[in-house]
Amino acid sequence: MDGQLTPQQVVQMNALARQAVLANALQMTQQISSGAYDPTTTPVLNIPTRNVGLITGFIVEIAGTIENTGAGTLTRTGFGALNAVSQFVFTDLNNNQRVQTTGRHLGILNSARQGFGFGGAYSPNLPNAMGNNWVVQSAPATIPTTESGAVSQIYWVPLAYGADDLRGAIYAAVVNATMNLQISLNANPCIAAGDPLNAMYSGTTGAWDGDVTVNIYQVYLDQLPMGKGGPILPALDLNTIYELKQTSITGISAGQDFAYPFTNFREFLSALVIYDQNGTFNVGSDVNYWALQAANYTNIFKYSAKIAALLARQTFMADLPPGAYYFDFRRKPMITNQYGNLEIVLNASSAAAQSQLIVGTEAFAQINQIVGAGSLPTG
Repeated sequence: MDGQLTPQQVVQMNALARQAVLANALQMTQQISSGAYDPTTTPVLNIPTRNVGLITGFIVEIAGTIENTGAGTLTRTGFGALNAVSQFVFTDLNNNQRVQTTGRHLGILNSARQGFGFGGAYSPNLPNAMGNNWVVQSAPATIPTTESGAVSQIYWVPLAYGADDLRGAIYAAVVNATMNLQISLNANPCIAAGDPLNAMYSGTTGAWDGDVTVNIYQVYLDQLPMGKGGPILPALDLNTIYELKQTSITGISAGQDFAYPFTNFREFLSALVIYDQNGTFNVGSDVNYWALQAANYTNIFKYSAKIAALLARQTFMADLPPGAYYFDFRRKPMITNQYGNLEIVLNASSAAAQSQLIVGTEAFAQINQIVGAGSLPTG
């Protein structure tokens, strides 16, 4: 015996360390930043994290007022307040960008991870006042001319996969190293005409009325269990990146298979795909079918837009905004090293000029494999 651990032993040690952390550590939620910013002059915020504990994620709260400066009515777009943040980027201690995606993707993923609308409330049939009583998140459906509407949107920016699954967590009790959470506020929240994909409101001119308040909370595990050599940590979990990325691709033709290739060296958990026909978002009328293809054109699934909507309802208990499709692989993640050339395929029944697919992915990656992996396509 040379003393080297087998893969099975490493997995067992990681499970025991994770169990020890979850059983003994104290979850802390501390505000690390609060400020008011003008998105037209300071759209990009760079927030340094606190180097303490085992970081699992961040709560980001956005609050401001949208003013209607035009002659018509502002109408909330399909993605509405989710577009309050144009992009989140989280860069870790090794300069890996673990998160590089839109507020739209992150907000929908927040809902997918918990199985219902994130931050929403329902009104049960009970003889008391339990129900939707707090204004936790808000954005009026319409804003008449010369009037304003209050907008509040909350995001969970995850580093660890879940409260009981520490894959992706970062041990931050280190020195001489920095991490950064970058938040890009939407400097143009209203659009009078054109593609409303990235807007909060459309129909006429409008803008933020003054500053936008941004509150950021860091969530981490403290008081970690200690061993002879220091804190007990799940090594495999810390070597895993929980990666959220988004990209867009163009070149769609009606009646032709159009593929988005998954990145190498990844274990994909889900894909959020938005079919944007140059500003038109339909509920399946422009889609012949969706498919997930492995090497040699093997279809792991191939079904209509209606079936895709049915399956999404089983995740969200609701429909996504028109044009958006959610594909869930959590029960059996799609591992690109096993399946070869893995692709999401759209066969569109209609495709206007400048049509695009916006694809947000959720995946696990190993830190020691990132350098050898291919990059996401850009469009």
